[in-house]
Amino acid sequence: MRNSTFPKIFFVSALFFLIGQLTAQSPEFTRDDTLRGSITPERAWWDLTFYDLKVKVNPADKSISGSNTIYYKVLTTSNVLQFDLQSPLRVERVEQDGEALDVRQTDKNACFVTLKKEQPVGSRQSLTIWYSGQPREAVHAPWDGGFSWSQDSKGQPFVATSCQGLGASVWWPCKDHMYDEPDSQAISITAPKGLMDVSNGRLRRTTVNADGTSTYDWFVSKPINNYGVNVNIANYVHFGETYAGEKGPLTLDYYVLPQNLDKAKSQFKQVPMMLKALEHWFGPYPFYEDGYKLVEVPYLGMEHQSSVTYGNGYRNGYLGTDLSGTGWGKKFDFIIIHESAHEWFANNITYKDIADMWIHEGFANYSEGLYTEYHYGKAAGAAYTRGVRSNIENRKPIIGHYDVNSEGSLDMYYKGGNLLHTIRQIVNDDEKWRSILRGLGRDFNHQVVTTEQVENYISKGAGRDLHKVFDQYLRNTNIPVLQYRLKKGKVEYRWSNCVDGFDMPVQVTLKADQFSMIYPTTEWKSSACKLGKKGKFVVNEDFYVFSEMVGNGG
Repeated sequence: MRNSTFPKIFFVSALFFLIGQLTAQSPEFTRDDTLRGSITPERAWWDLTFYDLKVKVNPADKSISGSNTIYYKVLTTSNVLQFDLQSPLRVERVEQDGEALDVRQTDKNACFVTLKKEQPVGSRQSLTIWYSGQPREAVHAPWDGGFSWSQDSKGQPFVATSCQGLGASVWWPCKDHMYDEPDSQAISITAPKGLMDVSNGRLRRTTVNADGTSTYDWFVSKPINNYGVNVNIANYVHFGETYAGEKGPLTLDYYVLPQNLDKAKSQFKQVPMMLKALEHWFGPYPFYEDGYKLVEVPYLGMEHQSSVTYGNGYRNGYLGTDLSGTGWGKKFDFIIIHESAHEWFANNITYKDIADMWIHEGFANYSEGLYTEYHYGKAAGAAYTRGVRSNIENRKPIIGHYDVNSEGSLDMYYKGGNLLHTIRQIVNDDEKWRSILRGLGRDFNHQVVTTEQVENYISKGAGRDLHKVFDQYLRNTNIPVLQYRLKKGKVEYRWSNCVDGFDMPVQVTLKADQFSMIYPTTEWKSSACKLGKKGKFVVNEDFYVFSEMVGNGG
């Protein structure tokens, strides 16, 4: 399947098997899950506008300390505010206008502050939280996130954060729900002597402190989701270039370990290629004001906004392997393409609830095939997308449980990508399909969305109600089967193994080597065409369906 050694194949296969086993278990949700995953009354009354985050990182004892000032607008009257900070980190104090406030921290991460000051509707307020401790250490980042405390090959500290799903509150106090993003954010990270921090947005200043540490002040000018904020500390070297993109000059900055500089300069030539392809399909890169960065880290990689992290070993494929088994996956660096695609789908368009995580991962997976198509042709892109179907399990629905911080199955990646590829065949007009993809980025620019909004948008753009198609692939584990039979020389067909009312159009050969669109339902229908002597009833393989001949109808 892949041009790689057995240990690499075994590692990737074992990883997917292990995660699949974990996600297959029946969920049991607690009060803490609801506090984490729902828009509680203590969250709903205030609108987040700005974060001013300041953190000092000490690799020597794996500790952090700092503060976060939360700026907000009052929407409705209340005096109890929820923020989140995960144990074992502890809140030291909370103040509003210099006055100390009472705070109650639950066993997990929800913190409730009782405000003393009147909160008039429409007013703008702020409060500051001081905290410290040894944050949760990532066991297998980025899947089991937190802080990664590592060392480079020279013995220097190599530190990074990753926290999708787990939540940003694993390392900093915040409103840890995806529905509300700050309009902008300041990130100030103090790193040990001789080391550099790279975070999101633009670097505004660097300050060398009296104790030899250095503070790096970054500023993000656009809305940013919680898990997109990151810390990366190492003995970095920098190089960069400027990309002539759809919206003008875009700065590209790369931060890598000195010993990997030559390899990075060669491998990162794929970044402009990625931008050219993905701007073609998805529209302009969403964060020209904050730039694009690719930052080496001690784990595989993650889609942190304007600070994409990289740990794929400066080789093509996924850890050197081709997840599609077609050969096309070895033509590009998986992490550069997939994680950068999240700048459009995750960071620009963000799910409101993690149950809809397919909006991030399905489109990012699909981008891999689109990248392949842009540079190597339509047939190559389609072959890659079909190839990754071998990784689909169909054991659990793609959409998870709402309001309890529960993501769906890993099929959100490969099945999500193939859902989009299938819908493209239904649209049957490549420019129209491209306009739908680009329109999503334009019309949902810097917004949080639901699956329902995405469904409605694509259906409207396609000019066809596709809700049953989304139901079938997102909320059901069965793959639809197109049953067919011959009756008096004519072909009869229907959908089976599908949701009620499933009526997806599909392309089949009713004449030799010529595809035609038919419109099956769950009831038997007859085609006006007869199969010629050399004709075969074959379903276009770009539709993610099965077919089955069920016998001669007479």
